Amino acid sequence: MYDFIVLGEWLEFAVRWLHVITAIAWIGSSFYFIALDLGLHRDRNLASGADGEEWQVHGGGFYHIQKYLVAPETMPGDLIWFKWESYATWLSGFALLCLVYYLGADLYLVDPNVLDIPVWQAIGISVLSLAAGWLLYDTLCRSPLGENPTTLMVLLYLILVALAWFYTQVFSGRAALLHLGAITATIMSANVFMVIIPNQKIVVADLIAGRTPDPKYGKIAKLRSTHNNYLTLPVIFMMLSNHYPLAFATDYNWILASLVFLMGVTIRHWFNTRHARKGSPTWTWAATVVLFLIIAWLSTAPMFRAEDSEQVRLTPVAEKFAAASDFEDVSDIVMGRCSMCHAAEPAYDGIHWAPKGVILETPAQIANWAREIYVQAGLSHAMPPANVSYIEPEERAKIVAWYRGAAG
Repeated sequence: MYDFIVLGEWLEFAVRWLHVITAIAWIGSSFYFIALDLGLHRDRNLASGADGEEWQVHGGGFYHIQKYLVAPETMPGDLIWFKWESYATWLSGFALLCLVYYLGADLYLVDPNVLDIPVWQAIGISVLSLAAGWLLYDTLCRSPLGENPTTLMVLLYLILVALAWFYTQVFSGRAALLHLGAITATIMSANVFMVIIPNQKIVVADLIAGRTPDPKYGKIAKLRSTHNNYLTLPVIFMMLSNHYPLAFATDYNWILASLVFLMGVTIRHWFNTRHARKGSPTWTWAATVVLFLIIAWLSTAPMFRAEDSEQVRLTPVAEKFAAASDFEDVSDIVMGRCSMCHAAEPAYDGIHWAPKGVILETPAQIANWAREIYVQAGLSHAMPPANVSYIEPEERAKIVAWYRGAAG
């Protein structure tokens, strides 16, 4: 029978690939239209009645683009809607969240050293927080604060800081930053699904019915679109953070995550200002560099917390791997071939912290990471890199036999 772990790995890879593809499409179209809107020439008296126009060249041809502030006089018959990129990105991202953090909750979602809660409670908090985050954000945007975008943005930032702290008090560091990105991405996609597209449909319906569309719907959609524009870069950082322990496995990871949102604002402000032909605010790059240096300093001041080997407990899933008859042999293999890097204080030259925060110094730690050991050092030769510790084929076979025998 084909190994179900292999199927799971390829399913996760396929969903991750889909998520990246759809995210590229969504981010690309979002950045393009923001740049287009900011760069429109609005000082021309256009016979068409459009609010502004832009000439562009790409792919060997010229494009003449016009934007109507509300809508054209007649409804075009071949109107293209930009929405499925957003929907597909969120759906594939949530599927990936389920595959990695819900099905692998014992490893990636719950950290007993942070908060010892059952898996079902952690998953419940995850799902409810995503929904609650959107409801709070949407309520604030629909309140009188929506008429004061600057005040609203400051308040929303403070809420994101509070969420960053909250997640680091509930989930593992890896899951905390991932969820901060997920709740932000949920807000962005819900903006498209719940506000921007419905408002555009109202305008289209008015046009078809021969009514003059109310410009407020475009104004509301523009506010949400601007929020999405400034939130995009921090979301990408959060999604990449799970590959870097210095981002997620540090004492000040919630402060680090909060500063990332400020970096997203400074970077986007430079691009948006340039696109609007209002100069080149180079101070934004200086601010970004300073913020990044502060983040780098915080990641090692103090160095990220290593697991206390005496406090590591077996998860229910790991208990059967620790109870297997050949577990002692596998523990010796892992400690001999892997622990020089995967340690609280790595002994391998050039390795200053455990790769991806994975520590394999005790039997309990090895049992807890059984699935990853099986995939990385049993099914594949990913670990150790370039086989620097000279793990033998017989030892890899022993790891495979141990995992399959214990997993049944």
